[in-house]
Amino acid sequence: MDPFYIPIQIASPEERLRYPQKVLLSGSCFTEHIGNHLADLKFEALQNPNGILFDPISVANSLISYLEPVIYEPEHLFYLNELWQSWRHHGIFSDTDQQKSLDKINLSQRKAHAFLKQADWLMITLGSSFTYILKEENFGVANCHRAPGNWFNKKLLTVDEMLAKLDEALHRIFEINPKIQIVFTISPVRHIRDGVIENNRSKARLIEAAHQLVNKFNRTYYFPAYELVIDVLRDYRFYDKDLVHPNYMATNYVVESFMEYYLAPDSRLLGEDIRKLQISRKHRPLHPGTDAHRRFLEDQYKKTKELSEKYPLLDFKEELSYFSGGNG
Repeated sequence: MDPFYIPIQIASPEERLRYPQKVLLSGSCFTEHIGNHLADLKFEALQNPNGILFDPISVANSLISYLEPVIYEPEHLFYLNELWQSWRHHGIFSDTDQQKSLDKINLSQRKAHAFLKQADWLMITLGSSFTYILKEENFGVANCHRAPGNWFNKKLLTVDEMLAKLDEALHRIFEINPKIQIVFTISPVRHIRDGVIENNRSKARLIEAAHQLVNKFNRTYYFPAYELVIDVLRDYRFYDKDLVHPNYMATNYVVESFMEYYLAPDSRLLGEDIRKLQISRKHRPLHPGTDAHRRFLEDQYKKTKELSEKYPLLDFKEELSYFSGGNG
């Protein structure tokens, strides 16, 4: 046992993630750390088709809406702060033009519908057990869009309430896509605005709900992103200045742990080769006109070309263009 930290036993799924499988990711902002990393490594990853969502009911409702898919109409939007907005969506879908907002939402719905039917993996990251109920309509919202606080009742969901909705979503997803594997994680971002004690109660309920679902459904797993930050790193030096969001070192540690336990060994090796190419592509030369830099580009182009020929299902067009001088 390492004398400096308590280890966590992380079980790998029997069938690990491998190229060229598809991954749909849904949930809190922490979802995007893993999603962006997978996208950088050339996995086909679709992230948060409703935008960032925090509570389990909103996540479950969004997933169910992709199955049909739900088509949004003008009556589904409301006008506030000079924008047309949806209570089911993040502000990235809001717009000054009602039709543009609807077009963005419905395009995302159609993409998510097609993707979910074919996806090999679904990763759900839950952020908070608190939800906000629009008083006038007794309607749970996914985003308050800076509406006045007195429009809402704040509610701490029970484990049973979360389980009922997530259970429905999983049943329906497995009906249309029996092969899909589902990974639950809990975001290590601390919702301190709720209060420290309230945040801990909230996270505890999410953890319990996730484990009950994993114990019930086959092909469903729990990855301890929350525990890796809270119980392994256990130090404020792994948080940003707000003392709430894990910093780069912490998020990178979690992402690397996910890659270690959830990627198939051959895909990890390929992913490492792709990661090296990405580092080379982001390199900014001091003297771009030199023979040394030209040789560097030629060498990287050759490596990229070999990978693109060996793995024709992966898209290396941008890298090939860059290393050939197309963007340099």
